[in-house]
Amino acid sequence: MKKRDKRHDVSNGVDVTRYESVRDEVLSLFSHLYPGYDNEPLSEALKQSFADFDRLFRGHFPDFHFCDTPYHDIQHTLDMSLAMARLIYGHDRNAKPSEQLGAYRATVGVISALFHDSGYIRHHSDKQYRNGAECTKIHVSRSANFLAKYLPTIGLEDAVFTTNKIVHFTGYEVSVDRLQLEDKRFQLIGYMLGSADLMAQMSDRCYLEKCRDRLYPEFVLGGIDRIDRADGSVHRIYTSPTNLLTQTPDFYQKSVFPRLEHIFEGVYAYALDYFGTKNYYMDEIELNIEYLQKVLRANDFSLLRREPLPNLATTKAAESFQSVLEEKLSD
Repeated sequence: MKKRDKRHDVSNGVDVTRYESVRDEVLSLFSHLYPGYDNEPLSEALKQSFADFDRLFRGHFPDFHFCDTPYHDIQHTLDMSLAMARLIYGHDRNAKPSEQLGAYRATVGVISALFHDSGYIRHHSDKQYRNGAECTKIHVSRSANFLAKYLPTIGLEDAVFTTNKIVHFTGYEVSVDRLQLEDKRFQLIGYMLGSADLMAQMSDRCYLEKCRDRLYPEFVLGGIDRIDRADGSVHRIYTSPTNLLTQTPDFYQKSVFPRLEHIFEGVYAYALDYFGTKNYYMDEIELNIEYLQKVLRANDFSLLRREPLPNLATTKAAESFQSVLEEKLSD
């Protein structure tokens, strides 16, 4: 495979900065899996959801601001949604008809992926938040609330109860053992959703640079970098951007991989069934971690030289975020 373009997914074949590219790839996969899908209302709902996702994140959705979080952005969501569709494809291509997830669950799964971070987008009534990153601790619940209002507009009101649960597989607000669905195939969709989120993030071509330059500042605004104790003291979990990177290998080995392997029951392996030769997502994650360990051994963070794309929502996003961050740090 030629050198990977930072606009592209792990296969270097799909531009995950354009919703049209990901939409067409997902529709192609589902049309292959589910005969007649192109002519189903589900297909139209999926097409509409891609367009509405783009409108929401770019600030063209009624009553919402644009996406102003530098890490949880358009590219991440499209990358994750593509990974989600591939996990579904990897499962259903070899499953017995009675065990397939099917067109309905597949569609609801990808739409949930598209809006799993919608909770970072501020509503015009959110006067208490200056930036979406300040919603970090509750963003998944906010995403569930968005989906509950959005799904009926595309004819999927019967999916609201389910999406209210499965979107929580992407976060930590609700423990996974409390997310038990009667429909075990939707339980599997939930595992895939949580897995796709982690896989897409950590396999990103610029993951390490994004952690340092984008995720850490989001953590600061969201209060994830510290624990405020009852006695008024503060325990710093991450003391700096490079300290976050220093902790990342352990985070992967002790938290992320066990979550993928055990809590989400190893559904990441369906990516291998999709690709056929190797699991590009897991391979890219390993390469990122190995390179980070090289950086840490050398104690030379200047080795992280890749330049992520700017926030795709609007040119105002970076300036807006930086202004709020500086205000926060001056408090």
